[in-house]
Amino acid sequence: MSSWDQRLPEPISVAGQKPLVTLRDAATYITTLPKSEQDEIRWQTAVHVLIQAADNGGPIEFARIGMMQALNPRVPVYDSSRKDPKWRNTRKLARDR
Repeated sequence: MSSWDQRLPEPISVAGQKPLVTLRDAATYITTLPKSEQDEIRWQTAVHVLIQAADNGGPIEFARIGMMQALNPRVPVYDSSRKDPKWRNTRKLARDR
C-alpha cells in the first residue's frame, strides 16, 4: 500500500462530492481546484501537511486538520481595530520624559 493510500482518521465531508477518505483523495481534490484557488496560502498549507504525512511519515491528523482549515476558512476572532487599548493613553514614565 502506497503512503498516499493511508486513510484519514475521519472522512472529510465535501459538499456535492463523496467524502475524502485517504490522503490521495484529499490531494486529488486540491488538484481539481482552479489554479488561482490552489495558490492561496490555505491550500498551500494543506498540500504541505499532506506531503509531510504521505512522504515523510508526518502525523496524518495534521493532514486532516490542514484540509479542514482550508475547506472552512474562518474570520479572525480578534479584531484590534475595534478596541481602544488603554495602555496607549497612559502617561509617560519619568525616565521616558
